[in-house]
Amino acid sequence: MEPLFVPEYDKPDAPGIAMNFNNTVSIYHIVSPEDGFEKAVNDVFSLLKEAQEKYPDWPRLFYLEIRGHEGQKSGFDEDFFEFQQEFWFSTISYFVTAFDTPLAGNLLNPNPQRNDLPDELVIEGLKKPGS
Repeated sequence: MEPLFVPEYDKPDAPGIAMNFNNTVSIYHIVSPEDGFEKAVNDVFSLLKEAQEKYPDWPRLFYLEIRGHEGQKSGFDEDFFEFQQEFWFSTISYFVTAFDTPLAGNLLNPNPQRNDLPDELVIEGLKKPGS
């Protein structure tokens, strides 16, 4: 039986996509205070798609920072609590090997990373970029 892959946690210095020395890909995104839920969703999904296109099927480590958006739900406003608690775990977590979010901390996906990203993300009530 092959041992479980445990990535080195090495957050890049700047947002974007970075190839790591150990054949993993780090994705780093900062949600700014001006970003809304829809923009954050579209930005994160676009980065995942780009990483899969540039480095097909490589283990992905996603680092997320959220600036602003403070509130009463574990320190976040309603939208960005839901972004991390519901959207991230129901959508993004399947397509990465590990991730680091403000709410969850560093987590390793217990299942193999999926690489079959859909062509587009469709979430009812979510606006597409430019619409």
